[in-house]
Amino acid sequence: MSYVLAFAGSNSSVSINYKLVKYTASLLKGQEVKLRDMSKYPFPMYSQDIENENGFSNSLVEFKNEITNAKGLVISVNEHNSYPSAYFKNTLDWLSRLDSKFLADKKILLMATSGGGRGAIGALEVAEKMLTRFQGTVVESFSLPKYGKNFDEEKGITNEELAKVFAAKVDSFEKVIS
Repeated sequence: MSYVLAFAGSNSSVSINYKLVKYTASLLKGQEVKLRDMSKYPFPMYSQDIENENGFSNSLVEFKNEITNAKGLVISVNEHNSYPSAYFKNTLDWLSRLDSKFLADKKILLMATSGGGRGAIGALEVAEKMLTRFQGTVVESFSLPKYGKNFDEEKGITNEELAKVFAAKVDSFEKVIS
């Protein structure tokens, strides 16, 4: 049985996007989920010099293989100044050096959250364009605004309207990957 790979685009050990991914992973019933904490993946800033000197790290190759073998991806991107973090972009840069189509045929549930009222929508929009460039298919996307007000680590999304929208998107994603 294939699995769903779930991770955040943040390398922060206290990432709210990782918390959203972890919650989402718990909702995927009947699915094997591999949850990855990207704070454990310290990829250096991409440089052709580093690639030429050191090649590709084992953790990068293993992560790329997990993506290849997954039937779907759940990703939540964090936002720095209205764009995905440099860490997320850097991770994509490294992965694309291994295979420019590393997301081919991958169905993606793409999410973002932030403490602000826009819910990292800028990062979400940019990330969607980035992922499709590498042949990924974003089947659903979701933005959670005001994380501190609308999310509880034990209860999940606490805003009733947002919770309904989110549940429908998770359900739609599950139908596509099943």
